[in-house]
Amino acid sequence: MMDLRLLQTLRVLHAQGTVTATAEALHLSPSAISQQLRQLAGEVGVEILRREGRQVRITDAGHVLLGHADELYAQWERVRADLGRHARSPYRTLRIGGFASSVGALLAPVAAELRTAEEAVETHIGETDTAESFRQLLPGQLDIAVLIPLADSPALDDPRFVQRPLLDELQDLVVPAGHRLAGRTGITLLDAATEEWISAHHDQERLTRALCTAAGFAPRMTHHADEWQAVLSLVAHGLGVCLVPRLVSTSGHPGVVRVPVHGDPRPSRRVLTCVRRGSEEQESIARGLAALRAAAARAVRLGAPAAG
Repeated sequence: MMDLRLLQTLRVLHAQGTVTATAEALHLSPSAISQQLRQLAGEVGVEILRREGRQVRITDAGHVLLGHADELYAQWERVRADLGRHARSPYRTLRIGGFASSVGALLAPVAAELRTAEEAVETHIGETDTAESFRQLLPGQLDIAVLIPLADSPALDDPRFVQRPLLDELQDLVVPAGHRLAGRTGITLLDAATEEWISAHHDQERLTRALCTAAGFAPRMTHHADEWQAVLSLVAHGLGVCLVPRLVSTSGHPGVVRVPVHGDPRPSRRVLTCVRRGSEEQESIARGLAALRAAAARAVRLGAPAAG
């Protein structure tokens, strides 16, 4: 009988790209990873890896094996869900990761709710970007990811994951108080085409560039900051404008004004939940997904003020 752990090592190698990164994800040494991959190749009787310089490449036969491994692991996740219904302990552990602005608006209240429920779920929260979320899901470092899909993200029908829409989050243009656009009840992105722009963290910058390009111009990115508080401070000091999602609060920055952006479609970003395929029926993960949907619905109802 084949050891499923060997197949998991190959799957994580495919996702991580290198033996070193795979070892870190699985908390093993690189030599242990190499030994497991050699053992797997011996058990299946075909070459699954080919060394090219210092890198290893998965062969065509290895990709065939990966396809079957994904199906087997999805079924194993379902087995865990069935067995979990017979577990004696009501306590569960759940690991949720998400992008920065989702942590305060969605993940933190969900963790508090699950921890204090009658049947408590010990919930651990981590901030992760989209690419890192996918990498951490596969080896079990995360159970649920809240993420924004990007052009190079795994497809929605990727056999390793189940991705579901959580909310469509509108984006407002944030400008300095007293700015020529600050008193408007609504604008189009093209109204800000000649402005200096402040780029936020990597995922948001890519989204902003894509939205502006679709509107007919390339934004002139002059300043950059990763943290939203730093971005808002730059705006407040008159150094540029920025698209800011509704989950990001501007209440602590009286020097900025949110201006709703209209258009067809209106600038927004789709937020997804993502889990390992087959794991969505496991009790703690199912409860976490339900709590996230409820938190997202509350966030949509509350929204963000048109200005402030």
